Amino acid sequence: MRPIHTLVVLPPAFVLLGPFFLNRVTPFVLGMPFLLAWLAGTLVITSIVMALICHSDSKHRVKTSEEFAGDHA
Repeated sequence: MRPIHTLVVLPPAFVLLGPFFLNRVTPFVLGMPFLLAWLAGTLVITSIVMALICHSDSKHRVKTSEEFAGDHA
């Protein structure tokens, strides 16, 4: 397992630990209570983290037509 794969721990930690510290209503972010804004932001962060992990994974990389031609030669 590569070190970048440890980033997968961040989104669940944000979702599970955030409400214990951020359960407030008064600060509004874009018209939403702070906790709801935090959870919406966590959704975006999760997508970014998963895209980084997927992009860095060489096994998931799509082969180009030149690489396919090299395999059959």
